[in-house]
Amino acid sequence: MEKVAHPANSRGTANYGWLKANYSFSFANFFDPKRTQFGLLRVLNDDYVEAGMGFGTHPHENMEIISIPLLGEIRHKDSMDHTEVISTGEVQVMSAGTGVEHSEFNSSKEELNLLQIWIFPEKNGLEPRYDQKDFSALMEPNKLINIVSPKSDQSENSLFINQQAYLHLGDFQDGRKIEYTLKSKNNGVYVFLIEGDAEVEGTILKKRDALGIWNTSNISLEFKNPSKVLLIEVPMN
Repeated sequence: MEKVAHPANSRGTANYGWLKANYSFSFANFFDPKRTQFGLLRVLNDDYVEAGMGFGTHPHENMEIISIPLLGEIRHKDSMDHTEVISTGEVQVMSAGTGVEHSEFNSSKEELNLLQIWIFPEKNGLEPRYDQKDFSALMEPNKLINIVSPKSDQSENSLFINQQAYLHLGDFQDGRKIEYTLKSKNNGVYVFLIEGDAEVEGTILKKRDALGIWNTSNISLEFKNPSKVLLIEVPMN
């Protein structure tokens, strides 16, 4: 088993007034040659966006993009003729493929807190696509919920992306212990603690700390306080 720890206070940061951003990997003004990606996970941004503000129209290509609002809601508009609102409890996926333009704004009257995740696709030049789903009714306490899967192994309720990647969200109570089994020996898992306290394979995690783990078939997690966690399993190459 190999591990790399990314404490919350080691992330890159940016403050644009309307946007306060935290970068787990090199992005924008933050560059660390040791933190360009974790396997095929390229971006995990933890953004806080003021009411009425947001990201104007900009392009993407050849990237699988997942957005998870933790607080508030996003108004999304893209060149595929989608105009949607994604609220807390929902998850959005967008395959940029051959190219897409979109904008994202905080359409609520409160601050928006948004996780944005980019994963490299299995192959370039795919047709762009968009989807979103409300997982509120599916979130069971003390259970990992599969929110994103590969198209080839899509679960009944998950969204799919064009990569052998699996994303799980979980809301756990104090003292709960779980085991997570990786889907492939070639994958690693990036554990991002959204809230709470946890111990993952001997490493203590606090709010917004992360731990990347690979060269293992399973990992153990123990939650010390009520906690929310995001697991991102991706191929390592």
